Amino acid sequence: MIRQLLPVSALLFGSALLLFAGGIHGLVLPLRGAQEGFGATSLGLLGTGWAVGYVAGCYFVPRIVGSVGHIRAFGVMCAFAAVSILLQALLVSAEFWIPVRAVSGFCFAGAAMIVESWLSDQASPKTRGTIFGIYTMVNLAAMTAGQMVIALGSVAGFMFFAVGAIVYVLALVPTALSTSHTPAPLTSVNLNLSLLWRNSPVAVVAVFLVGISNASFGTLAAVYAGGVGLPLTAIALFASIPILAGAASQVPIGFLSDRMDRRKVLVGAAVLALAADLGFILLAPQDRMTNLILVGVFGAAIYALYPIIVAHANDHAPEGTSIQVSGGLLMVFGIGSIAGPLLAGVMMAMAGAQGLFLTTISAHVIMIFYTLWRIMQRAAVPEREKGSFKMTLPARGSTPETVALSDGEEEAEELEEAMEAEEAAEKAAEKAGAQARSTRTDPTE
Repeated sequence: MIRQLLPVSALLFGSALLLFAGGIHGLVLPLRGAQEGFGATSLGLLGTGWAVGYVAGCYFVPRIVGSVGHIRAFGVMCAFAAVSILLQALLVSAEFWIPVRAVSGFCFAGAAMIVESWLSDQASPKTRGTIFGIYTMVNLAAMTAGQMVIALGSVAGFMFFAVGAIVYVLALVPTALSTSHTPAPLTSVNLNLSLLWRNSPVAVVAVFLVGISNASFGTLAAVYAGGVGLPLTAIALFASIPILAGAASQVPIGFLSDRMDRRKVLVGAAVLALAADLGFILLAPQDRMTNLILVGVFGAAIYALYPIIVAHANDHAPEGTSIQVSGGLLMVFGIGSIAGPLLAGVMMAMAGAQGLFLTTISAHVIMIFYTLWRIMQRAAVPEREKGSFKMTLPARGSTPETVALSDGEEEAEELEEAMEAEEAAEKAAEKAGAQARSTRTDPTE
C-alpha cells in the first residue's frame, strides 16, 4: 500500500490542507457573522453564495485549466481563496461577505477538481479504489480538524481568518513542486435534466431535496448551536460529529442497499433524519448532550442519502453513462444547495433556531412520500443488475472529478481486462502463426 501512496502523497497532503482551511473558513463565517449581528437570512445567503460559486466552478474551471494548465490554475484558485478569507476579515459586512463567499466557493471547487484530476491520472485500475478510499478519509479528517480548531480560540479576532489564509496558500505548494506529468483535461459535465428524469425521477427529486436539507444544515448548523446557547467547543462538535457519523453510517447502509431495493433504504434513512428533525423541533434541547446525540443521528442519516441516490440512478443508467449521470445529479444537488440556505435563513428569521429543522423536515417529508409513490410505480432493479454502493464525501465537497475518480474505477477495470484479453489474443495468434510456419518448413513432413 505504501508504494501505491507514495506517488500521490503530495497531492493527498495538498488536498488535506485545502479541506482543513475550508473547514475553518466555513465555520468561522457564520459564527463571526452571528456575533456581529447578521440576520439569519444574511447568514443563509452566505451558504447560497458559496453554492453558486461552487456550481459555477464545477462548470467553468475545466475551461480555465484547458487554457492555462493545471498548476497555474491551481495556484490562482488557492491565491483567491486566501484573498477572499482575508478580505472578509478586513471588511465585516453581510453585503460584502456574500459575493466574496461565492468567489471562495468557485476557487474551492476548482482547486478540488484539479487535485482529483491529478489523482485520477496517477491511479491505475488496480490502485484506484484504494486511492479514492484514502482520499475520502483524508479529506473527512482534514475537514473535521479544521472545524474543531475553532474551539482553540475566539472568532472575534483576526486569528482564524489569518490561519485559514495561510493554509490555503500552503495547499498550493505540493502541486507547484510536483514533478509528475500534466494530467488529462478535467471532466466536464453538462446538466441534462430530461436524460436524468428519464433515467430515474426519484433520483432527481430526492437529490434536489437533499441539496436543500444538507446545505441548509451545513451553512447554519453553527448558527443554530450558538442560538441555543452551546459553548464554542460544543458548537465545533455540533458541526463535526454529523460528518463523521455520516461517514460511518455509509458502511451498513451501503450493505443494505446492495441487497434490497435502494429506494426502500432511501426511505429508511430519510425516516431516521425525520426522527432527528422532530427531536430538535419538539424537544427544543438546550443542553449539550441531547443536541450532540440528536445531531449525530441526523448526520448519520443525511450524509448517507446522497450516495444511495447516486447508486440507485446508476443502477438504471445505460452502460457507459455512469459518470454523466452522477455528474448531472451533482449539479442538481448544487441547485438545491443554492436554494436551501436561503430558505432556512428565512425560516430561522421567522421561527428562531428551530427554523433550521423546519426547513430540513419539509425536505425529508416530501422525499419520503415521493419515493414511496415511485416504489408503487416502478419495479426494483434485480440484484444481479445492480452496481455497487460507493462511499462518498459529503456532496458539498464533491465535484465532477470526484465522480470520475470514483465511478471510473469499474470502467477502468473493464478497460484493463479488455486490453489484457486483446493482448492475450495477439500472443495466441502470433504463437499459432509461428507454429504454422514451423510446420511448413519442417523437412520431415
